[in-house]
Amino acid sequence: MESTKTVVKSTKTTTKIYPLVKRSMDVLGASVGLLLLSPLFILLFMMIKISDFRAPVFFKQERIGKNGTRFMMYKFRTMIPNAEEKLAELLQFNEVEGAMFKMKHDPRITKLGRFLRKTSIDELPQLVNVLKGDMSLVGPRPPLEREVAVYSVRDYRRLSITPGCTGLWQVSGRNDVSFAEMVDLDLEYIQKVSFSLDIRILLKTVRVIFIPNSAY
Repeated sequence: MESTKTVVKSTKTTTKIYPLVKRSMDVLGASVGLLLLSPLFILLFMMIKISDFRAPVFFKQERIGKNGTRFMMYKFRTMIPNAEEKLAELLQFNEVEGAMFKMKHDPRITKLGRFLRKTSIDELPQLVNVLKGDMSLVGPRPPLEREVAVYSVRDYRRLSITPGCTGLWQVSGRNDVSFAEMVDLDLEYIQKVSFSLDIRILLKTVRVIFIPNSAY
């Protein structure tokens, strides 16, 4: 009986400590990441600017975070400047089921953008979102408002925690994974969330950068 009480107490303590430690890890990780990656940021800034001097280097888009909170998410621009305006013309070519749009040979993506997406380097500016507290290093992908609009009650459970720069979906096949499977992976992460799981996902994410997966 005593051992059972000890286990319960330990679990509650871990649950209380986890958010505080995770936030500390997020701030430290994002700060160190931005510092170490600053030369890469400068290089990419110049490359994207040279490819189209008049277009912006960074892409910002409103996303839905924890409990439905809206925030602006940052990425390196990988598409032509008027990409959002052309989306309506391409919806019929959507290659995934559910509340997402994915097209392997999306004509809106630039040549440099394809490389950035393949390696997930375009996601690096989201470290700024991590510092701001909009995102965590690890968590579910933050969806668009139009995606959330067609969520089921089960899908909406993805928004019960802070979204992340990377997660189980990103290191488990990404675009080879259906929307339903992505939800399953996110809910699995929410159920099993722990420091060790976060570290494993981060290590797998680093591997994906050097050995690109199915991202496009």
